[in-house]
Amino acid sequence: MNTLSNLHQNFNMNVIASSSDLEGIITEVSEALCKISGYVEDELVGQPHSILRHPETPSSIFKDMWKTIQSGKNWYGEYKNLKKNGDSYYVQTSIFPIINAENTIIGYTSIRHDITKQKKSELLLLKQKEKLEYQAYYDSLTKLPNRVLLYDRLEKAIEGAKRKKSKIAVLFIDLDHFKEINDSLGHDIGDIVLQVVTKRLKSVTRSEDTISRLGGDEFTILLEDLKYPEDVLTIANKLLKVLTNVMIIDQHKLYISSSIGVSIYPDDGLDPKSLLKFADSAMYKAKDEGKNNFQYYDKKLTELALEKVVMETGLRSALENNEFEVYYQPQIDGKTGKLVGMEALVRWIHPTKGMISPAMFIPTAEANGFIVKLDRWVMITAMKQIVLWYKSGLNPGILAINLSVKQLEDEKYLQVLIDILKETKCKPEWLELEITESQIMNNPEKAIQKLQTIRNLGIRLAVDDFGTGYSSLAYLKRLPIDKLKIDREFIKDLPGDEEDSGITKAIIALSKSLNLRVIAEGVETIEQKDFLVENGCNNIQGYLYSKPIPENEIEVFLKNN
Repeated sequence: MNTLSNLHQNFNMNVIASSSDLEGIITEVSEALCKISGYVEDELVGQPHSILRHPETPSSIFKDMWKTIQSGKNWYGEYKNLKKNGDSYYVQTSIFPIINAENTIIGYTSIRHDITKQKKSELLLLKQKEKLEYQAYYDSLTKLPNRVLLYDRLEKAIEGAKRKKSKIAVLFIDLDHFKEINDSLGHDIGDIVLQVVTKRLKSVTRSEDTISRLGGDEFTILLEDLKYPEDVLTIANKLLKVLTNVMIIDQHKLYISSSIGVSIYPDDGLDPKSLLKFADSAMYKAKDEGKNNFQYYDKKLTELALEKVVMETGLRSALENNEFEVYYQPQIDGKTGKLVGMEALVRWIHPTKGMISPAMFIPTAEANGFIVKLDRWVMITAMKQIVLWYKSGLNPGILAINLSVKQLEDEKYLQVLIDILKETKCKPEWLELEITESQIMNNPEKAIQKLQTIRNLGIRLAVDDFGTGYSSLAYLKRLPIDKLKIDREFIKDLPGDEEDSGITKAIIALSKSLNLRVIAEGVETIEQKDFLVENGCNNIQGYLYSKPIPENEIEVFLKNN
């Protein structure tokens, strides 16, 4: 049987050892332990074993150690210890239970081996290995991934895109006029320029995007999880803009720009080599187009992107130049032929192109956030007009205005709405806001809260394009709405199409069961109107009665009606 006294006799200067009781309090120490730790015997005996523990050593090691030795087993492991002067050293430790004559554990003995030199050598080799790996995969100047790592990430991105059936984009960026800076001001200034460019690239990209430097003044950006190739437009424009900002380096004012080529997976290529090659080719097209622009490898995409840029610029100037008009489409009671309300719809009357379809400019306005300004302009204009009509003795009924999801997400929207009501003197009961079913279902819980605050003002609410957004009935009955608007897709083939007939009847029945009014849009024929009225949908909107018409024409319509 091992006893404390027997073990004590075996301690010598060359063995780093100690004994402790069942609570982990040190009872005996060897001279070697005192020597390496810097403590004298009296400073250790009576202290918990944790006096020697280094704070960087994970607590999980000691939890495992105690669990093992308390079960009567031996424990072996490595960890870092702490000297009295604060220095650290590594030990390889074996811990054995001390068992008395009655076969009872009365304490523990720890035998340690100093492995500090060995550990330091291992850590040095590890650091050297990490340094070599870093040099193999990263650019030393910008700290960005290099070509090798880019290929690896491209391969993984392609595999991910295959699984998700999504797209990825490779942007190949070449700095314009960088060679002149290097030649005239020297490579030191050139290196600083490249570091500034790196910071700027990072400032307009997401953390998950891979920015890499291929060498010289060539950079690439890998964008993943794209839905549409045109989505690259926004980031490309940000890159072009941020890179043209002046740089002040060593009192030199420097101006650079960039030419960007874009290739898309799987449209342009299916492997890293092809995607980089085609993005590089597109970049040279950008150079040929006068630099400081971007080009897709697919020429059609470039044309679409340029159209979108022109559209974005035109939208902002259109509001300043009063090119927008509000048109109104009557909503009619199909049984009586009487007007019950009208929907306000924005139209863009371009000075040279004439009427631009909403299908052309509304998606762009939604994508760049301009829709918020546009919606508020429509709201103020239409609400002022309906007040004038009521004051002049006309009865325009309920004014329906579209509410975009970006408006609904704005925390200040409720106050904006209250302010507009006060400014225009429009009564809440004259107003109905329409929001599409798909927008509501993006975040139904939040939509319910926001819509309820609007409903509390006395404003009616309608679900537009109903039947296309897969509403949960559980959510639908909780929505604070007044009306369902049957989408035109279900109307156009009535009454001949059995499937559309069945869906339309079901929506009408659903609205009745939820005590909601119902209206059909896109009604163009007498047959469609008769089918709807016969099945309980009296409110009709569509070309059968009138297309959307400007303010002066709707006023004539009101007087005649």
